[in-house]
Amino acid sequence: MTVKTSYIIITWNGRELLRDLLQSMRHQLGRPDIEVIIADNGSTDGTVEWLASTYPAVRVIALAENKGVAYARNRAMEMAHGEYLLILDNDIRITDEAVAGMEAYMDAHPETGMAGCRLVYPSGETQESCKDYPGLWTKIRHVLRPAKRTFVYAREVEEGLPFEPVYIIGACQMIRASVYREVGPLDEHIFYGPEDCDYCLRVRNHGNRVIYLPAFRMVHHCQRKTTARPFSRLGRAHIRALLYFYWKHKKL
Repeated sequence: MTVKTSYIIITWNGRELLRDLLQSMRHQLGRPDIEVIIADNGSTDGTVEWLASTYPAVRVIALAENKGVAYARNRAMEMAHGEYLLILDNDIRITDEAVAGMEAYMDAHPETGMAGCRLVYPSGETQESCKDYPGLWTKIRHVLRPAKRTFVYAREVEEGLPFEPVYIIGACQMIRASVYREVGPLDEHIFYGPEDCDYCLRVRNHGNRVIYLPAFRMVHHCQRKTTARPFSRLGRAHIRALLYFYWKHKKL
């Protein structure tokens, strides 16, 4: 049978988060037209062994070390056979309605290269999962005054109609596989963020649309690691990635 959607999941020392994600996918795992590919970024918490014993049908890529988000996702997407590639963070809890809604929208709109849906906190509050260009001063303000963050697309999200933001965060992106092959892999120079914005810009530059579908929802246990600890090892990697991103796109 032809694979409709390939689930692309990366994880790193997050077995409990991954367990909850896969439990939320129980109906999807029963579909004959999907495949699940998990790239493990060198976990030391027994994730690979647990997956082999608990989910033998899931394809697992056991990477020897953590080389970043883009590197791991690319290794998984290289193996995918689906018409659509559904990128998910391991702290997502999917809903069948959201998956079906994104698939149906992509089916009906071939000009759309990527789609995303509304992400909410466990409380139900809407997250800022579609964003404007991540300019330097915007990033600085978010670090210095996190309580003053403004959601640029709040009005469009609450209206509930499809619209096109600058980018959709990488926690949940459905990419048309033919577009992925045309645009090429994620930029592996970016260890952690903003590989998602970079890819959305590239998809659009190749003549495809990036569409956000606020009518459909998934729960995201967002961790905001770099905002909470901007000068940690991961935070420093994020800063280096941003500087590279600004150099690449020639825009601050």
